[in-house]
Amino acid sequence: MKQVSIEKGCYLFKLGQILEARNISINQLMRDTNTDFKVIKRIMDGTMVRIDIIVLARLCDYLQCDMTDIVEYKR
Repeated sequence: MKQVSIEKGCYLFKLGQILEARNISINQLMRDTNTDFKVIKRIMDGTMVRIDIIVLARLCDYLQCDMTDIVEYKR
């Protein structure tokens, strides 16, 4: 899990944990969801600047999880 602190809270990026737990490679996720490698890496690394809800919805559908399972904001 990658934690990125901002102003009064932090974002937790948990995609890497999900992929590891389910034995899914980045390349498999990329192919199966038609998502760019760089986008997936940014979500995993916590370096994304904007959240694309269409991409998150695609990942959630594929992984059968909620958005907060992938990216979570905590105060």
